[in-house]
Amino acid sequence: MGNAAPAAEPLGIVRPMLASPGNPPDGDGWAVEFKWDGYRGVAHCQGRGVRVLSRNDIDFLGRFPELGVLPELLRHRTAVLDGEIVALDQEGRPNFGLLQQRDKIGSGVRELRRTRPPIAYFVFDLLHLDGRSLLNKPYHVRRALLTELALPGNHAVQVPPSFPDTDPADVLHVASQYGFEGIVSKRVKSTYEPGRRSPSWVKTPLRHTQEVVIGGWRVGQGNRSGRIGSLLLGAHDAEGRLVYVGHVGTGFSREMLADLQRDLERRARRTSPFDVEVPREHARDAHWVEPGLVGEVEFRQWTSDGRLRHPAWRGLRPDRDPSSVVLPGER
Repeated sequence: MGNAAPAAEPLGIVRPMLASPGNPPDGDGWAVEFKWDGYRGVAHCQGRGVRVLSRNDIDFLGRFPELGVLPELLRHRTAVLDGEIVALDQEGRPNFGLLQQRDKIGSGVRELRRTRPPIAYFVFDLLHLDGRSLLNKPYHVRRALLTELALPGNHAVQVPPSFPDTDPADVLHVASQYGFEGIVSKRVKSTYEPGRRSPSWVKTPLRHTQEVVIGGWRVGQGNRSGRIGSLLLGAHDAEGRLVYVGHVGTGFSREMLADLQRDLERRARRTSPFDVEVPREHARDAHWVEPGLVGEVEFRQWTSDGRLRHPAWRGLRPDRDPSSVVLPGER
């Protein structure tokens, strides 16, 4: 018998590899990418079919139908791609606020979804190709194979630049000039570690952000009388307890508050969902809710008692599961 080709590996679900927070690394052997401000999505493409899954297994294709062009761009090959779904402003830069506008459009309104702001899928890694796993291949090999796919840059799917053997501090400076979220430094010889937060990828943001679980809200005053004035926020500690990390009352649009009000009222409960007592001045007259919604805030720093200092609301994170929201250092 002749030499038969080895059997192709089954195309299973691949969980995204996560970056560890830290300063830009020193030394050789790193490639640097810009950190994009959007939703992480792993695209599983097979023939004419495609699913773009979030970290908590939401299929983004229904929300962002532009990504349905992937099979055609791949010429119906079998592949698994890793990337970030972003909304682009008029200057072509990712804007998380615009992504929130696109994400909240109801199902079935496909024409509205195709209007501004445009959506792009920034692909930065290739994990499977034509039935072969690339997870154990080093980053620089995966990146070269991704480049060879020649995905066009004038569609919703784009391959952003990677800067090998470049000082991460230089790329971070460029990111700050263009208003990007930060950078991710990746060891060029590192393999892909599905579902793991690895030191082989180091993320360096230009601003502090924190994912939070909404545990309640308090009524506002003035033009917010009778409506949400602030949200009560939590995150999980090392023991898995939902602890209170502060409240946020800024960064909301009128439309955003109305949407949140309806959602939170459906999740109402009689008692606090926090496993640690909320300070009396914040718990007084609070409306408690089931802790099922994840959001993100921008803030200046952590206080000595574990609170967010001067947080501002950025938006909901439907791509996150509440159980994955943890305090810094507890990952």
